[in-house]
Amino acid sequence: MHHVEALHTDGAPAAIGPYSQACVAGGFLFSAGQIGLDPSTGQLVAPGLREQAYRVFENLAAVLAAAGAGFGDVVKTTVYVADMADFAELNEIYAEHFTEPYPARSTIEAGALPAGARVEIDVVARLP
Repeated sequence: MHHVEALHTDGAPAAIGPYSQACVAGGFLFSAGQIGLDPSTGQLVAPGLREQAYRVFENLAAVLAAAGAGFGDVVKTTVYVADMADFAELNEIYAEHFTEPYPARSTIEAGALPAGARVEIDVVARLP
């Protein structure tokens, strides 16, 4: 039986429900979805996609760092957008954080995201 360890960092927003920021199991980190919440206020950083997307990546970086990992260790992402019209702009920001070989990725247009967010991303990373 594999051991599952919950991960928590103050560098990312606290969970807003009954879930962990991430779980570590079998040499992998599985993150919860991150939205553009400022960890110090618990509020969205701004209404726009760009500001929220950058905050999402800051939150993901903090979660990964808490496990000793970084974006280069990510093998899979799931991206949820409130409006697929934001896809091109989000891809530009995404490409600033990942390099080849890019993680596998799914992108889904969601009818609504928590707190009225425009983007949410979760990751699976292999731990170093």
